[in-house]
Amino acid sequence: MVNRSMDKSPFSIVYISMPKHTVDLINLPKFHSKPAENFAEEVAQTYKDVKEILELANAKYKEEADKHHRRKKTYQEGDLVMIHLRKQRFLAGIYNKLQAKNFGPFRIIKKINDNAYMLELPPELQILPTFNFSDIYYYFLPDDDPTSCFETGSSSFQERGTDAGA
Repeated sequence: MVNRSMDKSPFSIVYISMPKHTVDLINLPKFHSKPAENFAEEVAQTYKDVKEILELANAKYKEEADKHHRRKKTYQEGDLVMIHLRKQRFLAGIYNKLQAKNFGPFRIIKKINDNAYMLELPPELQILPTFNFSDIYYYFLPDDDPTSCFETGSSSFQERGTDAGA
């Protein structure tokens, strides 16, 4: 089967040509000759070419995949953040699937690197304070919340068309 990156089959890369017969697949005894050396050089060059083609194809695939990755978030020491706790964070027997998964706000006490942060957690959580950036979210004070809803002045329990003061 021809590989889409190399436009060759794996067999033709290893043996330089497609098999013509099943006899072509058996190992031949070793001997030294100029045509054999030329063939070995051709095989080495083919391997080198295939490696370059695959590296270029992988770089192209990586570039396309990186376009879809989430943008990295960076935080500073002292920032207030919310955390998302996964099942693996808890000791055996403590995790309950109905308990809250998002906790906070907590203060960042140390930036280990762009991917890891140490938080100031209460001791009752009984978990390690180091978190990956993917489990950390900005905390906005209620007045600073960019997604706050507008006040409508009416209750959701009132019927339509009735006045709130009536």
